[in-house]
Amino acid sequence: MSAADSIAVQACSLLDRVFGYRAFRGQQAEIVAHVAAGGDALVLMPTGGGKSVCYQIPALLRPGTGIVISPLIALMHDQVVALRELGIAAAYLNSSLGADEARQVERAFLAGRLKLLYVAPERLLTPRFLDLLGRAQPALFAIDEAHCVSQWGHDFRPEYLGLDVLHERFPTVPRIALTATADALTRQEIIDRLDLRTARVFATSFDRPNIRYGIVEKTDGRRQLRAFLTGHAGEAGIVYCGTRRKVEEVAAALAAEGMRALPYHAGLAAETRRRHQDRFLREEGIIMVATIAFGMGIDKPDVRFVAHLDLPRSVEGYYQETGRAGRDGQPAEAWMAWGLQDVATQRRFIAESEMAEAQKRIAQAKLDALLGLVETAGCRRQALLAYFGEASAPCGNCDNCLDPPTLWDATEAARKALSAVYRTGQRFGAGHVIDVLLGKATDKVSQWGHERLTVFGIGGELDARRWRGVIRQLTVRGLLTVDHGEHGALRLTEAARPLLRGEERLMIRAPATRQKNKTRRAQPTTGADHDLFERLRVWRRRLAGEKGVPAYVILHDTTLREIADRRPASLDELERVPGIGARKLEAYGQAILKVVAEGNGGADGA
Repeated sequence: MSAADSIAVQACSLLDRVFGYRAFRGQQAEIVAHVAAGGDALVLMPTGGGKSVCYQIPALLRPGTGIVISPLIALMHDQVVALRELGIAAAYLNSSLGADEARQVERAFLAGRLKLLYVAPERLLTPRFLDLLGRAQPALFAIDEAHCVSQWGHDFRPEYLGLDVLHERFPTVPRIALTATADALTRQEIIDRLDLRTARVFATSFDRPNIRYGIVEKTDGRRQLRAFLTGHAGEAGIVYCGTRRKVEEVAAALAAEGMRALPYHAGLAAETRRRHQDRFLREEGIIMVATIAFGMGIDKPDVRFVAHLDLPRSVEGYYQETGRAGRDGQPAEAWMAWGLQDVATQRRFIAESEMAEAQKRIAQAKLDALLGLVETAGCRRQALLAYFGEASAPCGNCDNCLDPPTLWDATEAARKALSAVYRTGQRFGAGHVIDVLLGKATDKVSQWGHERLTVFGIGGELDARRWRGVIRQLTVRGLLTVDHGEHGALRLTEAARPLLRGEERLMIRAPATRQKNKTRRAQPTTGADHDLFERLRVWRRRLAGEKGVPAYVILHDTTLREIADRRPASLDELERVPGIGARKLEAYGQAILKVVAEGNGGADGA
């Protein structure tokens, strides 16, 4: 047997015995074999695609300790707890440990008693830790959330820039960089900054077919959010807001209506953030209302929805944030309400930031790409995947596929709007321009004498909402710009000339007459199977509480559903359920069989 064949056999054995799965998914087997044999790799794989297996199994196969560079303390803790549940010797080094605890971990590392050690990038780069690495035996270096190295990306972390030292100091130790979010520019920057020019690139599909995408025009965001949440009663989810104040207000409003909603943002005390995050991870049905300060590294598999009440900053940010839904592969929903004010806010942020001009241009291009996604009349998933360079057919599982929008020829309306902006002096916002178009004799109109303009009252064929849609489209497409220094005044750009000259036409989506609730619920089990699934969840919840760990660390919902469907009557039958490895069979096998038997007998059970 060749060395490569031997590695493949050992990897499959570990996958089955330790993790409880009979076969690898997608490119996992190829990645594992490549890294276990000593090769460097850049892995681009969607959230929930099984990235951790790609470095955990090679670390188990190779001599020494796998070093995992991870950006968040909470993520390290939960992954180490999950690995220990599988019987794997794992630990972390971060600021949450006391001095004595840290020394114990260091001694175990130097003695070779650990197979995986998680560490933050800033700690890894200290002289003390680099000295530890020099005296130990690193099996590999896994750089998680590798997109954080990109200064053009949505989640830049300066400490990642120093990680190229790993190749300089340990040239024979394989490195695997992993991310779920990277466009072509970010991928190249990862390769350059981490010195992965000779690494093999594994790019799997970015598609998350279990997520349903829906984007609506924001009219009354909080009312629209409440309507959306009616389809997700009792389910765990995340609501993203653009400001800390809005987070507090939305969380309080939802809680007042009886929902289990918690706020999370960087302005809260660290202990409050930790407590809220722990509740989200360990309890069921919690809604986290948060800024983008929350989310990276959240491993909770049963998040059933992610909602945005404000526009994200980029397609990458949107993809990563929505990707926190449905990690278990079950149906989930990504919903967003956005409006023209969101666009103005984002553009003002870019204009007023201290970024270099080149960075501002890239940030503006990323925002434009996101606006293209939210305004498309075609398949959302096609547009999203195209951004990452992936072609796809219409998905049949987004709002535009399920309820195709009506397009209308807005060319003449657009010309009227542009003319009104020009005739009023390019010094007023959308509200005043619309009043002029509708012929409203407001105090402001009278003050400026705009009732005498030729454009006054020429737009009576549309109502104010439709005019706002036209102006939003003109702004999104760059025919109008917002002058933030002049209180949001609209100004024409050079791009407006072809439309005004009659050289171009403008087709835009008509506003929806009603918002259809097509929420897709995760209810794969029914009847007796559903009853047993719920009994198993009660048992798991009680056990997780006793052990002080998130419920999914014990067993994922997908595994419980398989048990409910198969109803195993023996340990041999239970062992064949995906997700039941040797350690979990030994630890929980008899208890699970008891719950199944009680369910079969119709008793109250667990």
